Amino acid sequence: MIALLVVACEVAFWVLLAAGLALRYVARKPRIGAAVLLCEPVLEVVLLVVTAVDLKNGAEPDWKHGLAAVYIGFTVGLGHHTIKKVDAWVAHRWFGGPPPVRPPTYGTARAIHEWRTAARWILASVIALGLLQAAIWYVGPDGAVGSLRSWQQKMGLVIGINLIIAGSYTLFPKKAPEGAVTEREPADRP
Repeated sequence: MIALLVVACEVAFWVLLAAGLALRYVARKPRIGAAVLLCEPVLEVVLLVVTAVDLKNGAEPDWKHGLAAVYIGFTVGLGHHTIKKVDAWVAHRWFGGPPPVRPPTYGTARAIHEWRTAARWILASVIALGLLQAAIWYVGPDGAVGSLRSWQQKMGLVIGINLIIAGSYTLFPKKAPEGAVTEREPADRP
């Protein structure tokens, strides 16, 4: 049931996003569209409560409970950025908005961009790690928590990969071709 709920939450995320953007641009009701988008965190709360109730009712923790924690962490850490990117793309593609800001390609600006991206992924992983640890404590020392610990190791790997990627752009910045105009990281970028 938990795995199906994770899938349902993911589908609902995209449905709410599409509905919010349709209300914003097609119906020209930006406040109602924003209200629909603000309903998205309710999905994570429902998933969290159902997962906790499932564990409370004696379900043995397995990969599905870990997946729920990881999904919540990644939605919290990456959801806002995803919504902003899709909103900018939809506004540009179909409603005459300005083109979305492209990430810088070279030098320090690219390194800053990569560190910001890594920070979002690391935040998502840390939230997932915290939820996984809370589940381990919730189940107690007598429960089989090996699958939850396995998810924690995967989140540690995600953190490590993001640090390596961002660090590589810092230590080995890509040089702009001769005569190319280098971009600066936009100040309004989250």
